[in-house]
Amino acid sequence: MSLLTNVMDHSLDDGYAEAAARKKAAGEGGLPKTLRARLGLALGLVLAALVVTVGAAQARVAAPVVAKEREELIDRIDRETETADKLEDSVDRLREDVSTRQREALKQSGDGGKTDLVGILSGAVEVHGPGVKLVVNDAKEASTGGGDGNPRETTGFSDTGRVRDRDMQRVVNGLWESGAEAISINGQRLTALSAIRAAGDAILVDNKPLVPPYTVLAVGDGQRLSTRFQDSADGLYLHALQENYGIRTAISAEDDLRLPAAPSVIVRTAEPRTEKGTS
Repeated sequence: MSLLTNVMDHSLDDGYAEAAARKKAAGEGGLPKTLRARLGLALGLVLAALVVTVGAAQARVAAPVVAKEREELIDRIDRETETADKLEDSVDRLREDVSTRQREALKQSGDGGKTDLVGILSGAVEVHGPGVKLVVNDAKEASTGGGDGNPRETTGFSDTGRVRDRDMQRVVNGLWESGAEAISINGQRLTALSAIRAAGDAILVDNKPLVPPYTVLAVGDGQRLSTRFQDSADGLYLHALQENYGIRTAISAEDDLRLPAAPSVIVRTAEPRTEKGTS
């Protein structure tokens, strides 16, 4: 308590008090004593007040202009956004029209049974039937930090407990190899030309970003497809991710799965080349 009392009674250091007393004794403290000094001080105060007043006046005059420019900018953003939305709708309609025409052309390109098979394998038509539902999700405690000496860092990715694009590549390739006839990821139909890539931590399928959990639907011989995939090298790889990195997976055989058609399929045709002079 004595320390607190001393601090409160002597809030100003003794050295400061002595310096102030010396200045007062020498007549150096307080307001200027001469007329010239007082006039200089008064002039300085007037100039400071003038600067503040002019600045306030300019701000007040400029405020309506700034507000008007802000409103015009907001209106312009709204107009451009509306235009972009209309263009996107138009692109979607045209893309759907092109896909419809491509599917019609594919149906007219050969006999019924062969055409249906080609449509299924190419992803040009919708598919439904028995198959496998595989859900792959990040670990519960997925982070953004990496670890040293992690075997998954060999291609530049650190172990964060997140599913990577190469993981999904192996899953899809394993399902194809195990007998899948059609595959989709989060409703995105895969074709022979589909690409699974990464952009940062996001997985892109045909340049469309997906978010976890990743639901993979594969049409095929349900239980057999499930067993063959889980026993394959890619199925064991997925199991290792689950055991070592906490990746969450769930697989089940389904009686009826429905997969949409691919949004855009490029129709290509080929003809056998005949050499001249041969019969």
